[in-house]
Amino acid sequence: MNRTLLAIGAHYDDCPFGIPGTLLRAVKKHQRVVILSLIGDYSNWPPVKGRDQALLDYSKELAAQHGMEMRFLPWKSMGFEPSLETKRAVAEVVADVKPDTAFLLWPHDRHADHEAASAICHAALSQPARLLGRDDVRVPSRIYWYDNGPGHTIGFEPDTYVDVTAEWQTAAEWLGRLMAFVKNTPYDAGKSDGAVDTKTVLARYRGLACGVKYAEALRSMRAVPVDL
Repeated sequence: MNRTLLAIGAHYDDCPFGIPGTLLRAVKKHQRVVILSLIGDYSNWPPVKGRDQALLDYSKELAAQHGMEMRFLPWKSMGFEPSLETKRAVAEVVADVKPDTAFLLWPHDRHADHEAASAICHAALSQPARLLGRDDVRVPSRIYWYDNGPGHTIGFEPDTYVDVTAEWQTAAEWLGRLMAFVKNTPYDAGKSDGAVDTKTVLARYRGLACGVKYAEALRSMRAVPVDL
């Protein structure tokens, strides 16, 4: 049976920046991939003022082009915190998607939205049945934290690496197109972009750590045995 992956971030770009190659690899293996962004209201974010709904639509469109589904919850940046309500909202998505593998942001971060999202998702992925009062909701068999780059993530030490060399160009274009939309400029693959450049350096660094050209790094929430 094909597996289902659920990747969760706070913002529209957290998963396309953090683990785009990993998600693209899953699609290649005919796995179902669902991306969830907790922030779905960008009306208070100046770069897309007047274009906030278009940002959601374009994010969904790009995800669909790569064989993935993207969903948004209704909160604004700095407008949510770990509470029973927010944990239950994410647990409802877990119950609906039924992921075999899940990804969430690392909990120690310079961005308050990232820290709040990590705490909410930790609870929702670890105890969805208890949060919803249901016995038919299962916990994903594998749960991994991912990092969101040197400008945000603090103290992340990976124990798992994914070789994304074959997916790298597609991953970089995906992120680049999102960044171009936010800047309200046409996408130009030959033009440097800060987010893409940062991700490229990070992916190359992770690749050097595990002996491939480009890689993404994860940390397993639970110690699991590996069949060698």
